[in-house]
Amino acid sequence: MLSIPSPDLGVAPGRLGVLRDIVAGLDSVVMGLSGGVDSSLLASVCRDVLGADRSLAVIARSPSLPSGELEAALDVAAAIGIETRVVDTDEVTDTRYAANPRNRCYFCRDELFGRLEAVAAELGFATVAYGEIADDAGDHRPGRAAALQHGVRAPLREAGLDKTAVRELARELDLPVWNKPAMACLASRIPYGDQVTEDKLQQVDRAERVLTDLGFRQVRVRHQGDAARIEVEPDDVAAVVEQADAVADGLRDAGFSHVTVDLDGYRQGSMNSSAGRRLLPLA
Repeated sequence: MLSIPSPDLGVAPGRLGVLRDIVAGLDSVVMGLSGGVDSSLLASVCRDVLGADRSLAVIARSPSLPSGELEAALDVAAAIGIETRVVDTDEVTDTRYAANPRNRCYFCRDELFGRLEAVAAELGFATVAYGEIADDAGDHRPGRAAALQHGVRAPLREAGLDKTAVRELARELDLPVWNKPAMACLASRIPYGDQVTEDKLQQVDRAERVLTDLGFRQVRVRHQGDAARIEVEPDDVAAVVEQADAVADGLRDAGFSHVTVDLDGYRQGSMNSSAGRRLLPLA
């Protein structure tokens, strides 16, 4: 299945020192931890530079969190040795978020950063931070507007670290998630303008578990009413087709009447339309 190539050593020479200097200047930090490579690298550096008493990782639990990701984030926090707190967020009950506009992520981040600010105020910590990287600056990132409004710091971006450099440093620091596939909240599988509901999120989660249980690592199941569009890495598309019966049966059990696989494979931000895509019906 998917194999992420090892990053080229030397991509980020000296960047770890830059990142450590930025974190040292934060004094004390409450940071959001998703368990992905970006936030895990930040957590590791915060714990190393600031120590256990001045660093805290906060994991947000909500219906939009894919199955297993809470446990995975707790595991990586334990491996790093950073103190951790789990908070429940209620973005799905926010009618602005549930309406699923193009800036949906703003309302999610606004909710999250408000919770992180409350924890920081409770503990007397100086700074709230999160794992935005340099690559994110040119992407559609409404959550960044929320970060700016809340005064949340992004040390990885400030250090000029892109995804390649982040993976390199994470591997050098022996973080177990250095090659973890990109992850996003379950709501990102629902086209903009279609209502986000807990039922839809659970349906997508069940469908994606079918594929991960079959051994696929990078998986998206795009929710299109009673139809599901599967995206996996391009090299894995043939394997999905080979297991078409098992995949189709599993996604029907998850609640989808029609199942297709995108022959062009996974790519970020493809939930809006199937126009121009090469889709193969599985059921």
